[in-house]
Amino acid sequence: MYAIVDIETTGGGADARITEIAVFRHNGQQVVDVFHSLVNPEMYIPPFITRLTGIDNEMVKDSPTFYEIQDSVRTITKDAWFVAHNAKFDYGFIKREFAALEEYFQRDLLCTVQLSRKIFPGYKSYSLGNICESLAISLENRHRAHGDAAATVLLFEMLMKNDLQGLIPFDPSALLMDNV
Repeated sequence: MYAIVDIETTGGGADARITEIAVFRHNGQQVVDVFHSLVNPEMYIPPFITRLTGIDNEMVKDSPTFYEIQDSVRTITKDAWFVAHNAKFDYGFIKREFAALEEYFQRDLLCTVQLSRKIFPGYKSYSLGNICESLAISLENRHRAHGDAAATVLLFEMLMKNDLQGLIPFDPSALLMDNV
């Protein structure tokens, strides 16, 4: 199983918080579950982040906090590879949110940036927008968690189909199990 994740945040610093999260649970052939939510970061969202993502303080004021969505995040990512475009960024934020709740969050990582460089070498840029454009992958609602995660799902499926080196771990028996 793969949990294909994207988040939006209040910034990139150590004190930044998550403002939106989307997770697509994938069994290696198709998406079997989806979780998406705006998240109240319990802090101010700077104007430059609002310009980038479209997420402002008003939008998240009545949204659940990470504490309120933790069970959903834990469940949809459980027993799954944590897959993201620049996985250490998304994973680091989620891991830090769980640490603030005094919980250790551990998942095995797959980074679609690193996989793209190995499976599709030679592109000038491997940013999500550029690699999607290069591979003719639809990317709607850029810099929003659901749109970026949906594009990452399509990229990941393309990576799986072209992974002649066996870089992506796959357990065919997972397709036989109840994956929801």
